[in-house]
Amino acid sequence: MSSRRILITGASKGIGLATAERLAAAGDVPIGLARTAPADFPGEFHRIDLADRVATAAVLDQIVAGAPVDAVVNNVGFARFGRIGAIDLDHLFDTYDLNVRTAVQVVQAVLPGMLAAGWGRIVNVTSLTTLGTPERTPYAAAKAALEACTRIWANELATTGITVNAVAPGPTETEMYRERSPLGSEREARFLDTIAMRRVGTPQEIAHAICALLHEDAGYITGQIIRADGGGSIAS
Repeated sequence: MSSRRILITGASKGIGLATAERLAAAGDVPIGLARTAPADFPGEFHRIDLADRVATAAVLDQIVAGAPVDAVVNNVGFARFGRIGAIDLDHLFDTYDLNVRTAVQVVQAVLPGMLAAGWGRIVNVTSLTTLGTPERTPYAAAKAALEACTRIWANELATTGITVNAVAPGPTETEMYRERSPLGSEREARFLDTIAMRRVGTPQEIAHAICALLHEDAGYITGQIIRADGGGSIAS
C-alpha cells in the first residue's frame, strides 16, 4: 500500500512513540495525540488532553477533515490501583473514561473514512493485568472492557475490510510502569516473579506486535488479543 495515515493516542512517549517511530521508518504517517509533544515526533502531532472529550472531538474533526485515517492505535493509558476494600470509586470512572471512552470516541470519528475505503486497522493496547493481577481493579477492569470492545467491534466490522485486535503487554519499561513499580522495588519483584522471562519488556518489543497487526498481510486476523508479556500469561 501507499503511505498510510495512522492515528496513535498517547503518542508522546513509551509504547506510543516507539510505534510511531517504527511506522515512520516504514514510510507511514503517524498522527500523534497526547498532552505533551515530544521534541522530535516523526509525523503529525496534536497536543490534546484526551480527558477533555469536547476538545478531543474538535481535534478529531480537524484530523479527518484533512484526509481519511487508515488505522488507529488506541494506546493511551491511565492507571489507578487499589485492593478491594480500599478502592476510590472515582478512580473507576477516571480509568474507564480515559481507557475506554477515548477509544470509542476515536474509532467513531475515523470509522466513516475506513468504511468508505473498505480497509482499516484498529489496534487496542490493553494489559496482562486483565487476567487477575492483584491491586489493579480500576485499571485492569477498564482494559478488560477494551478487550470486550475489541471482540465486539471485530465481529461487527468483519465483512468491511477493517480488522480489530488488541495487544496486551506485560510489564513494560515506560514512565507509567515505573511510577507504580520503581526499579528494584518489592512490587516489581513480586510482579516479575509471575513473568516467565523474569524481565520487563521494552516499548520497541510491544510496538513490533502492534505494527504486525497494522500490516496489510494481517487482514485475516481479527478479534484477537495478542499477548506480548514475556510469558506472563502462560499459566493463565
